Amino acid sequence: MPKKTKILIRAANWVGDAIMTTPVIRSIRKSYPDAHITLLAKPWVIPVFDNSPYIDEIMVYENDTRHTKGVGTLRLVKDMRKHSFDVAILMQNAFEAGLITFLAGIPVRIGYNTDGRGLILNPSIKMDKRLKKGHLIDYYRGILKGSNHRFCGDLRHFIDDGRKLDLFISDFERTEALKKLTSYGIDSQKQPVIGINPGATGGTAKRWFPERYAELAKRLSEQFNTKILIFGGQADKELGDKISEIASQSDGKTIDQASPICVNLAGKTTLRQAFALIEKCDLFITNDSGLMHAAAALGTKQIAIIGSTDHIATAPSSLNSIMIRVSVPCSPCLKVHCPKDKNDTQYHVCMNKITVDMVISEIKKMELQFESRA
Repeated sequence: MPKKTKILIRAANWVGDAIMTTPVIRSIRKSYPDAHITLLAKPWVIPVFDNSPYIDEIMVYENDTRHTKGVGTLRLVKDMRKHSFDVAILMQNAFEAGLITFLAGIPVRIGYNTDGRGLILNPSIKMDKRLKKGHLIDYYRGILKGSNHRFCGDLRHFIDDGRKLDLFISDFERTEALKKLTSYGIDSQKQPVIGINPGATGGTAKRWFPERYAELAKRLSEQFNTKILIFGGQADKELGDKISEIASQSDGKTIDQASPICVNLAGKTTLRQAFALIEKCDLFITNDSGLMHAAAALGTKQIAIIGSTDHIATAPSSLNSIMIRVSVPCSPCLKVHCPKDKNDTQYHVCMNKITVDMVISEIKKMELQFESRA
């Protein structure tokens, strides 16, 4: 019986990027249906790949403990050597990603020739500048396409399986999500499930203003007679509390707190739980973030509010997604924070020009038909 090909995939390091690599992972599996495929990933992106039928094993890159840079890197190389991988495919561009596969003795090491690692990859894929001007999904797909022209030996060409994103939610996770909605006082058979995601990793420049999210939450709650779920990580808890508080103000008076408009989930769910709840949403409104790409992968109807980021490279890849963006001279600046002074009339202008009325108008165009989510 011939030996199974052992393939290692080095995952991207951010949730959104990891989701955008899922078409590549599906292509690898369809190209090598009998291979043993291992994913090497840092802990925070592993939930993206849970339940994936295209991966046999997940190897944790314990960068804060066992595999800390230095001696830990050598330990990681030793751990990789035990698997005797035949092929490594690098979604991450860093020099280190190429180095560890080289030191681990993996004979075929596929990746772009960026970050000074051209000589340690085999094959080394020349970066096509056109890919840098397009969507990241196609940038990642270009790794396999480029390698098809450089292969040697018995390795077959990779099948391109398109751009569709993958996230796999289990039946158990769906059941638990419905239980959570009930515990928040939302009857998903009678009320729409609406979520907002006001945070974004990497600074404030990507964030629409909390006051506008609060006004939007209030108007949606009134229109659809439902509570608004606020998504986010632990770092977004304070932001979620602020939005909840503002949304619960009416003409300077606090609305009955026994039945608040918003349910702040920031920091109260795991990433997998957030995915399952987003799948249950009839509408999801978000900044450019990992959860934006999760909603796109799940097919959830969403409004993506885009300011400082590259709307071509990181647009949500879904027919159910609508981007709201106002073109201004300084965007996309790709800055962590708006570089202008807060007293400047042009401060955060890319977000300031996006009004609540604009978002409501786009939601009306979606002609949402809320239905049972049981």
